[in-house]
Amino acid sequence: MSTLSSRTRSTGSDSRPGTAALLAAGVLAGPLYVTVSLAQALSRPGFDLTRHPWSALANGDLGWIQVTNLIVTGVLVIVFAIGLGRVLTKRERSGQGRDAATRWAPPLITVYGASLVVAGIFRADPVAGFPVGTPATTMISGHGMVHLMARVGFLCLTAACLLLARRFAPASRAWAVWTAGAGIVFLGAFVGIASGAGSRATIVTFVAAVLIIWTWFTTFALHVLRSSH
Repeated sequence: MSTLSSRTRSTGSDSRPGTAALLAAGVLAGPLYVTVSLAQALSRPGFDLTRHPWSALANGDLGWIQVTNLIVTGVLVIVFAIGLGRVLTKRERSGQGRDAATRWAPPLITVYGASLVVAGIFRADPVAGFPVGTPATTMISGHGMVHLMARVGFLCLTAACLLLARRFAPASRAWAVWTAGAGIVFLGAFVGIASGAGSRATIVTFVAAVLIIWTWFTTFALHVLRSSH
């Protein structure tokens, strides 16, 4: 797992002020989002991990917690993308050329972060009886529609994974497989839940994919942080 490390070290570390702090934001994003979401999912009355997506936690009297969670996590992802851009362009400035990951991965991750912020501001509609008292079937509201449109960020994150996997491939098969695999699993689960099936299997699969993609994101951010030194 040394592809990014070897390329960065060959040109020297990125010593610009604040780069380490920018990258550290990416290390924090996943644990924050998952911990806050799961804590609510396991404690809020009426919430069922096999029936309700985490986005539904933005509803009800305590909905502000998930709204804040989405916005703060999104900002952390955007901040990380800025730091990632600094590290990746180090190679370009040294005259080693610019690949697709250098050009597109940071912007794609930025869009993903922005989509989380938008998903927090425009919360999801109540669903399948949550919060307690909500009808089993509800109409899609204006803010609910915007929330659904923000899912384009999932596609952007998948694309970033595939580009980064290609960058890793020449020197680290393990990182390439881990990165591409996480992106593909996330995409597959997203397609399943976006189809509107809403079955327990679909929701559980999506939750598992969310855990996988955030695990990848955290390990990747930590890897970039270490290699930047």
